[in-house]
Amino acid sequence: MAVKKSIEERIEELENLVYLTKNVLSFEEACKFLNLSKSYLYKLTSTGSIPHYKPQGKMIYFEKDMLEAWLRQNPVKTQGQIDHEAQQYILNRK
Repeated sequence: MAVKKSIEERIEELENLVYLTKNVLSFEEACKFLNLSKSYLYKLTSTGSIPHYKPQGKMIYFEKDMLEAWLRQNPVKTQGQIDHEAQQYILNRK
């Protein structure tokens, strides 16, 4: 038996699909995409910590690819990766 989805759930699914096709996101869309509060995203833009555009000096826009790259900065290595790098370092020193 299929479970019917609420209108809100269907709208949320459609909104998520829109993010897949858009290259430039508005401020509100970027908040949802990054799962950040508006105040924190404003702080990141005002300190220049996140790449953004202000074409007319007021409205803030974000390039989706740049946001994804920003999210990927400072990766945390797994213990296995650290062990492998240590082994490679020791082998290369000999």
